[in-house]
Formats: sequence, C-alpha cells, structure tokens
Amino acid sequence: MKGRLKGSINEKRSSLTKEEIQGKSEKIQDRLFSLLQYRKSKAVMFFVSFNSEVNTHGMIREALKSKTVIVPKVANNEIVPSVIIDFDNLVPSGKFGILEPIDAMNVAHKNIDLVLVPGIAFDSAGHRIGYGFGYYDRFLAKVPKAVKIGLAFDFQVVDKIPSEAHDIPVDFIVTEERVIECRNNS
Repeated sequence: MKGRLKGSINEKRSSLTKEEIQGKSEKIQDRLFSLLQYRKSKAVMFFVSFNSEVNTHGMIREALKSKTVIVPKVANNEIVPSVIIDFDNLVPSGKFGILEPIDAMNVAHKNIDLVLVPGIAFDSAGHRIGYGFGYYDRFLAKVPKAVKIGLAFDFQVVDKIPSEAHDIPVDFIVTEERVIECRNNS
C-alpha cells in the first residue's frame, strides 16, 4: 500500500509546474509563519527542498532574518543538525544533490524548538511516508520536545498511513489550504 501511495503522490507532485510549486509554497509559508508555535520558536530546523517538494528556500532566507536556522547535513546515514548563517553558502551534496552546508556547525538537539519535516504523504494523525531511508524518524527520536511540522501540498494529505513502532508522527501539517493539528488524532 505504501508503495502504491508513494508512486501516485510522487506522480502528482512531479506534474506540478515550477509556478504552481512556488505559488503553493508561498501560501504554505504564510500559514507556517503565522502559527503561534513557529512565532514562539527561536531555533528552527528546515529541510532544504529539492525537486517538486514544497519549496523551502524562500522560507529559509526569510527565517534567517529573525531565527536561528538549522538545516540537515547527512553524515554516516544520520542527520547532523547544522546552523547556517547564509543560504547561499549551501552546496549540492550526496546522491540526490540536496543543498547542505559544507561544514557542519553543530547544534545541540535539545536547543531545537521546531523541526519542519518533509514527506511524500501525511495523514491527519501525523503519520508520514518518507523517502524510505529512515533519516527523519531516527532524527526526530532525538528531539522529543521539538514541535514537528510536516510541510506538504494539500493532495499529499491522505486518509490513513500505516504506521510502525519506530515512526515518529508530526504535530501539525501545513498545506496551502489548511493547518492540521495532529496531536489529538492519534
């Protein structure tokens, strides 16, 4: 089931034009930045978007003006949270060419207030289908106090995703259409 769902959502996401991705991403940014949990946070970990994901590049640039911004750097199949000062210093890295800092400027996990989580699909209970490498589930287990927010296009929110014991659900999902509070649904 996960495989079929992954395929259909990826296909739908890949069919979006750059303009559609940008327009929807700007609406998602507006919803995210107006959330109390985001406004109260001091240290925010963004994922650096690639391909047809919700575009976080503009969000990161904007957040750098007022927040401590953290992005993932992958080392030894683990996410190393790294503080960045300037988005333009990120370089393509790894097998997917996702932008990362050249050198990690480590931040203690306990200092991360909010984590923005990528995914292929989410359900209203906060479960997600990721890319299948487990990076985020392992990382999210290390930041239990951080607010976890999935960023997705509205069509990526589905009725139910089968979850496993090691899966860490998100607390909120922000789409271009709505904000879903997940905590009370699990």
